[in-house]
Amino acid sequence: MRLRIDDPADPRLDDVRDLNRSDAADRRLVIAEGPLVVGRLLESRFPVRCIVGFGPKLDALEAEGVPEDIPRYEVSRETLAAVAGFDMHRGLLAVADRAPETPLAEILATARTVVVLEGVGDHENIGAMFRNAAGMGVDAVLFGNGCGDPLYRRVVRVSMGHVLRLPYAHLEGTYTTWQRSLQQLSDAGFHLVSLTPDPAAEHLADALEGREKVALLVGAEGPGLTEHAMRATDVRARIPMAPGTDSLNLATCAAIAFYERDRSTRSLG
Repeated sequence: MRLRIDDPADPRLDDVRDLNRSDAADRRLVIAEGPLVVGRLLESRFPVRCIVGFGPKLDALEAEGVPEDIPRYEVSRETLAAVAGFDMHRGLLAVADRAPETPLAEILATARTVVVLEGVGDHENIGAMFRNAAGMGVDAVLFGNGCGDPLYRRVVRVSMGHVLRLPYAHLEGTYTTWQRSLQQLSDAGFHLVSLTPDPAAEHLADALEGREKVALLVGAEGPGLTEHAMRATDVRARIPMAPGTDSLNLATCAAIAFYERDRSTRSLG
């Protein structure tokens, strides 16, 4: 199943063509870049369509084991650059079809910690969120209204492939109604915590203390969570900061909250 392709116009390379164009995301494919992320895609639930790469990169990947039914196309650096639309120095790409997201009920049945995003459209922040969540014991990422595509190419890359491993689901509803879906988390026993820089909010450590199940809500960088969302939660919590500092980068804020939650769960045993 390994073939050499030297013609950039070969239709077998169409899945990785013009990756920087806005319509490339509309193909509803999953694009993994680099050996580490490609390996995680191969281990995931997403059906892999093909792998494209330089000879030495394919050699190393095949040494680790690749299912024989997955087509592998060996290309030169020049050919791949002509197809993708830019120089792909990582030298290895894999393409997969999208798979259905994990049902919300299935996530809530076993999770102890989830993060809920509202209005987070920045793909780098979403990718960093998945990477931080995977590293600090968060069980799933839930998307409220107005969020970016979790399987966008940049998200997959920035997450280091963890978006392909960590369960996620979308909550139903519009800008002013999605918050009603949070009732499902409350019914499942989750303590809902809004993260806000409001100095009147409770200290994050106190808000998490002794809680068996926690849902951490974060909003877009800048505007933060809407009042609608915060009213639907049990408590508003803040990360204490030095005087003269009023906010943190979204992914950094979430990482601190994940760490504090992980620390608090250790005390529960």
